[in-house]
Amino acid sequence: MHALQHQDVIVASLASGSRGNSTYIGTEKAGVLVDCGLSTRQILNRMDELGLSDAQIRGVLITHEHSDHVGAARVLDRTFQKLYGRPVPFYMTQGTRAGLHKQCVPTTILPVTSGRTFQVGDFLVEAWTVPHDTLDPVAYAVNVGGVRAGVITDLGRTTRLVERQLGSLDIAVLEFNHDFDMLMQGPYPIRLKQRVKGAHGHLSNAQAAQAIERGGTERLKHLVLAHLSDDNNTPEAAMEAAQEGLHRSACRGVTVHVASQQIPLGPLRIRTPRNLRVPRPTPRRTAAVVTPPTVPPAQLSLFG
Repeated sequence: MHALQHQDVIVASLASGSRGNSTYIGTEKAGVLVDCGLSTRQILNRMDELGLSDAQIRGVLITHEHSDHVGAARVLDRTFQKLYGRPVPFYMTQGTRAGLHKQCVPTTILPVTSGRTFQVGDFLVEAWTVPHDTLDPVAYAVNVGGVRAGVITDLGRTTRLVERQLGSLDIAVLEFNHDFDMLMQGPYPIRLKQRVKGAHGHLSNAQAAQAIERGGTERLKHLVLAHLSDDNNTPEAAMEAAQEGLHRSACRGVTVHVASQQIPLGPLRIRTPRNLRVPRPTPRRTAAVVTPPTVPPAQLSLFG
């Protein structure tokens, strides 16, 4: 057991969408990045824009191998080594490591196993499997001084595991990728439409709202609508669906935000309980693991 000082937990969406994704979770002093799919320069510039330039990155949590989530890993790795004088570990599953394009491979990779918790600095991290058409994709929840924040994107359907995890979060970054009717009437070729709406594709607004309703979300204070498609969704449609899901779940007092590809969002803040004792991780396995289909290792970003 160890104690964390009374402080603000910060979540900031640096970018969210088909052209690049990255989320900061931590405090004003240190934190982790979930994904690094936009350029290193943009990551650093957007952190600076949000007042987080002094926050040291303790680790980078990679959800899966698509370029809009990991494209900057090699350059970001070199940049962090110059900034800190030491390597920053990149965490990912063995499947994600196997699927990385050679231009994205960082120096220090530490393995992640779905259903097991692990420590990154003062932060307790849990990964769990989500259904997406990559080799071994995961979502992440990060415990910062008793406040739990999570990033749940790039999944084709909700599951009981996803809903249970969503219900445990104080701050949730949740995918609202597309409006179903807009997708089906939109410009994508039929094959891509089938992949996006498929069981290993992306969450629609209605599916995300269903996950909120089923998850309970009694702890939830901030909900970030993420990975919106430029072609097949609008912020207004996603917001309407989110509000309906929150209403059906009888969840009150949740502030809803829409993440953007172009403009960083945040920082969102929650105060930690004073003098909270945070346990060290206890490895455990979770049930309902979804096995994704095999795809070529060089496969990059496929969805809008």
